[in-house]
Amino acid sequence: MSSWSRFVQTIKERKAVSTLAVLFTLTVGILIGTLISRGVRAARQQSPVSDAQQVELPSPVQLSSIFNKISKEVAPAVVNINTESTVQSRSRFRRNPQGEQDPFGDFFRRFFDFGPQGEPEREFRQRSLGSGVIIDPKGYILTNNHVVSRADKIQVKMLGDKQLYDAKLIGSDSETDLAVIKIEVGHPLPHAKLGNSEGLSVGDWVLAVGSPFGLEETVTAGIISAKGRDLGSSFQRFIQTDAAINPGNSGGPLVNMAGEVIGINTAIATGTGSYAGVGFALPSNLAASVYNQIVRSGKVTRGSIGVTFQATEQSPVLLRSFGASHGVVITGIQPDGPAEKAGLKQGDVILSIDGEQINDGDGLIAKVAGTPVGESVTIRFVRNREEQETELVIGDRSKVFADILGTEEGYGPSEQEDTEAKFGISIQNVTPEIASQLGIDGTRGVVVTAVDRDSFADEVGLRRGDVILEINQQRVDGVNDVVRIQRDLHSGSDVVFLIQRNRRGQTMTLYLADTLP
Repeated sequence: MSSWSRFVQTIKERKAVSTLAVLFTLTVGILIGTLISRGVRAARQQSPVSDAQQVELPSPVQLSSIFNKISKEVAPAVVNINTESTVQSRSRFRRNPQGEQDPFGDFFRRFFDFGPQGEPEREFRQRSLGSGVIIDPKGYILTNNHVVSRADKIQVKMLGDKQLYDAKLIGSDSETDLAVIKIEVGHPLPHAKLGNSEGLSVGDWVLAVGSPFGLEETVTAGIISAKGRDLGSSFQRFIQTDAAINPGNSGGPLVNMAGEVIGINTAIATGTGSYAGVGFALPSNLAASVYNQIVRSGKVTRGSIGVTFQATEQSPVLLRSFGASHGVVITGIQPDGPAEKAGLKQGDVILSIDGEQINDGDGLIAKVAGTPVGESVTIRFVRNREEQETELVIGDRSKVFADILGTEEGYGPSEQEDTEAKFGISIQNVTPEIASQLGIDGTRGVVVTAVDRDSFADEVGLRRGDVILEINQQRVDGVNDVVRIQRDLHSGSDVVFLIQRNRRGQTMTLYLADTLP
């Protein structure tokens, strides 16, 4: 073989070796790259890509066991309340078989106490159901006033006990719709613990316990939907919940996850009368205050200073016009009330009471109503753009009647309220200030400050704020005239009221008539 041939062969061998080397290097590189890639992916899967916390779902079994535990603890203290009351089977209009009003039936009823078929009008017993919670082992039970009001007989049934126990009404408070009743059983009873409703937060789990539709030992679950819900009463700020509350739940407890009663189920928002997802409970702190007063004295006493003010929130412009940055502008002063005696006047702006700043009407009511009657307080106020102070003695709200319709103080009972009325109303004389607020001329007549539910006045159509001018064509100038006129009335007497009523700014005069049961 020539030298040239050997040279060519050597070159070919070297190319083959180089090619093999390159292929080997690429193969090794691919293998290493694959391993590294897999390692990186594994590392990424094992380490977080952000600082987000992992979501942990609660165990349904665990939550269920908490509900179960609380139900067993609280249920023995929850009672079913049965009431009976006497109701008159009166109807202002009778109807014939075609459903039309039957004036002859009303005629027979008025003058002969018989209906068109000769059936006498009768009383009947009305039964209703509610709930309550035992607060004291001695048998004291907290419930709603509307559960036991007007009841002739109250009976209580406890968990696991078929016996019905007669209950005694210890006291009630219509302002907050709370009442206390008591049963005697001869031994200590299981009772629930009241919790602090101030510690509640929106979204907290709660249980409602009671007897909806008479179904005893019923527990429903939900959350706190809202706090401090205002439904129009000066002394009620409700806890709102979506725990199912239905007729019969009234007076039963709303319980937190510690097994404490943090509310008394009271009302629902519904268009059908049944559960619609929005229920209301009175906070336990309010319930405890009312309960303590009732068991101590049988009634609830609230303070008053005898002033009135606008129910709406007072604007910065209004406050600035009086030279104040905050406070409540007085729109009226009760004659001879604590405020007048202390020298306060219409147009004064109350800034603070005993150093506690007053920002709105709710704050003023809460401070005054919660101060013991007879206690002296220091009121700081603005008059003519200058701050001043005065000493004032808190009066009893049941005597210092706030006499302006539609304000936060509203109508309060007065010394002249107790008329021994057969009509089911509370009344007071018309003052110039009341006449001005009601939009009527003069001070003749008496103003209706309250109408009892299902009373004669309620049936005949009298309303709170109506001014009675005449009864049976006899002039009414004041409370004493009503007392005198009604002395001659008895069951079966026809009664005709002449009243003035302000409706949407228009004053109208009406006659209302019916027969006393």
